[in-house]
Amino acid sequence: MNAPDILARDSIYLADTHQVTNVSRELVDYNMFAQDAALVDAVQREGAAWAQDSLSTFGALTGSAEYLDLGIQANRHPPELDTHDRFGNRVDLVRFHPAYHTLMKTAIENGLHASPWTDPRPGAHVARAARTYLQTQVEAGHGCPITMTFAAVPSLRTTPSLAALWEPKITALSYDPGNVPDAQKAGLTIGMAMTEKQGGSDVRANSTRAYPVGAGGAGEAYELVGHKYFVSAPMCDAFLVLAQAPGGLSCFLLPRWRPDGTKNPMQVLRLKRKMGNVSNASSETELRGALAWMVGEEGRGVRTIIEMVAMTRFDCMIGSAAGQRAAVAQALHHCSIRSAFGNVLNQQPLMQNVLADLVLEHEGSLALTMRMARAMDHRADPHEDLLVRLVTAVGKYWICKRTPNHAYESMECIGGSGVMEDSPFPRLFRESPVNAIWEGSGNVQCLDVLRAMQKTPAVVEAFFREVDRARGANGALDAWVTALKREFSERGDMDYRARSVVDRMALAIQAALLVQHGPAAVADAFCASRLADGGHRNYGTLPRGVDCAAIIRRATPRA
Repeated sequence: MNAPDILARDSIYLADTHQVTNVSRELVDYNMFAQDAALVDAVQREGAAWAQDSLSTFGALTGSAEYLDLGIQANRHPPELDTHDRFGNRVDLVRFHPAYHTLMKTAIENGLHASPWTDPRPGAHVARAARTYLQTQVEAGHGCPITMTFAAVPSLRTTPSLAALWEPKITALSYDPGNVPDAQKAGLTIGMAMTEKQGGSDVRANSTRAYPVGAGGAGEAYELVGHKYFVSAPMCDAFLVLAQAPGGLSCFLLPRWRPDGTKNPMQVLRLKRKMGNVSNASSETELRGALAWMVGEEGRGVRTIIEMVAMTRFDCMIGSAAGQRAAVAQALHHCSIRSAFGNVLNQQPLMQNVLADLVLEHEGSLALTMRMARAMDHRADPHEDLLVRLVTAVGKYWICKRTPNHAYESMECIGGSGVMEDSPFPRLFRESPVNAIWEGSGNVQCLDVLRAMQKTPAVVEAFFREVDRARGANGALDAWVTALKREFSERGDMDYRARSVVDRMALAIQAALLVQHGPAAVADAFCASRLADGGHRNYGTLPRGVDCAAIIRRATPRA
């Protein structure tokens, strides 16, 4: 038989090898706010019910397919650095994908960088935290300059002359990415430059020098010379910088451009190659006589910038709680569709155990984060102010540290497809350790908890006063708190035991909040799994009697 005869024959085989069945679909085009029951409850409970309509509108945007794709594109096309233009002029220009700029524009136009400062009503921090949490589920990297811009305001206000000059544009609802002097812009962003190679978290070891141009002092001009090893968002319009002035380590505001319109010699050496947070440019820089103005008192740089650090640490809590929600939402969505071994995954007992456990982790993280947002709304109340001083470090340590394993376990619920780069999980997983390391690693947070207790013993009383509001409602919680109080009575070698103590504090306050405000199924399961019988083990080891189905049903998004 010749070739034409073969080609003319009817094939006895079908070209189609299979039909695509029993697979998941993209979690898109859903209301990210309205379908997050824990968030809706927290916004109502913590004092921002007035923002629910606008949050629902924002949640519809962040859950849309088009908007979620911006996060993908911003990470697929990372920033690029041009140190010089083609004529040899120093430009220090970082170029971003348009998706990054769209995300920045949306964040600023919705006040994620400033709303509690421009509209400081009750619930302002709660509403802003909720909006930031939704935005971060789309893309986390651009949140770095948004957070720093937001956090810079309290530090700047320590020097009224600088605040009056800079705050109106910092808090403006206008995003301008242009590489031009601040005088030519309607809105500005702020970065931060603290870290140096030889010191890391030990900023008192910084070697960058500040030389007064004139008389010196708060609000006065200096020139800075030194090397900064980790400067996030080098395209911000100005930076809060720590440097050694004649009177000791001090804080400075350093703009990218001098008042005369010439480029300030803050030179970007390279962009960092990070495993996560890819869309955000982090850089190494040199200050070659860069002009800056002192913020706060000379020699009190840490005290001045700590107001900014407290806010950035709080945003790390928001970001990690958002990462947990993004991960468990993907797992819940997939397991509501995919079948194996004769049943839908979320109907199978062992998978229910895993999914419900992941939901409990997120519920505890979000409850604590939003409670701290309410405390920030009421800093004039001594109790709330003490909570901010102590529990921000507790929450930042615990929530951020729990997120990497949470991301991994959620990924495992998807199976092999979750490991593929066209899945959301590789980005979620690579992002998951960032907040635990930035703005003070786990050890730094735990030592800060101890310092707060030593410097202001009333913070411990405030903590237990807060936790004791749930006393009598759950036996496991009562026993846990009693044991924790005994732990505090033994102050010897506390530095060595700091992580153990802070772990227990975090679980105590999360459990207390859920017992007071969460559904019974959630609160009872949280206490039974995390406080009873020595505490929590691997995910999916919930004890008998947990209503997994109710917990899963409450948290599952419906695309």
